[in-house]
Amino acid sequence: MAKIAKSGIGVLIVNLGTPNSPKKKDVKEYLKEFLLDSRVIDINPIGRNLLVRGAILPFRAKSSAKLYEQLWTEEGSPLKVHGYKLAEKLQDVLGERFIVELAMRYQNPCIQDALDNLLNQQISSLIVVPLFPQYASATTGSVHQEVMTVLANRLVVPDVKFINSYYDHPKLIEAFIAKGKEHDIDSYDHVLFSYHGLPKRQLIKSDSGNCCFQSDDCCHNLDAANQHCYSAQCYATTKALVKALNLPLEKYSTCFQSRLGKDPWLEPYTSEVLKKRYAAGDRRILVFCPAFVADCLETTIEISVEYAEEFEEMGGEHLQLVEGLNADDVWVRGLKTIILEHL
Repeated sequence: MAKIAKSGIGVLIVNLGTPNSPKKKDVKEYLKEFLLDSRVIDINPIGRNLLVRGAILPFRAKSSAKLYEQLWTEEGSPLKVHGYKLAEKLQDVLGERFIVELAMRYQNPCIQDALDNLLNQQISSLIVVPLFPQYASATTGSVHQEVMTVLANRLVVPDVKFINSYYDHPKLIEAFIAKGKEHDIDSYDHVLFSYHGLPKRQLIKSDSGNCCFQSDDCCHNLDAANQHCYSAQCYATTKALVKALNLPLEKYSTCFQSRLGKDPWLEPYTSEVLKKRYAAGDRRILVFCPAFVADCLETTIEISVEYAEEFEEMGGEHLQLVEGLNADDVWVRGLKTIILEHL
């Protein structure tokens, strides 16, 4: 019997997305695709369309475009620039057996094109790696759904492996610690671990263990009932980072940023924690953003500019962002380990 030559293993790394440019029309197109995702704004389709097209886009596109103008570099969108560098380095460390493609859940490079590129190279199997350490329906779940939708239209579907989360993986923690140690941590009064927030209703909807928000600290310990809870995974990430940094309880806080709308979101809010820390006498704050593996609008602008200005206006001395993992070599090697462990 003739031997069949082994073909490559496809690796699809996926981040959230970015406008094609900081121009208002491109930002509006990005926001429309993003916010019309039923996993992002999880209300009935008519209400979602009325909210997004009638209330959010007409007012938010212009202000968001101004923020993206601040974020944009000569190379382009940082999220995309770091993504391509990560894919290139990951390809180098994984070797010829693997074929790495970058995609964005919204806009470009899109999942459809990235999957077509991989499948056209006759891959034997596919591993999907959302660049979100903690699982949420609005991020990882949306990526998985889109991949399955695209593959459902293919006559031949290879073996597929979806990575769900890696919130406390030692290699992820090692990479964040390496970035944190670029700063003199002891010179800061307090350390914030600020995660992207979510509406509380989304966590309640995905709670199969009937434990969501049943107590003030229900997310502080991860167990079988809440193992897929975004908030619980965030606290588990904090716990792993705090252990590695050897921080005492009074030296750190976990909080959530990027609230949108008036519905209750995960608390405590980062802005409220900053006020409390200032009132407690803290004047120098160091901020990790462990839900983001690459610097983006929520880190570079929201934390480094908006929250930094807010803290200094209170009278604070300095608020410092710990840079994202981006395409750092420690993270590239760590991601390689995570991928190989899931094969």
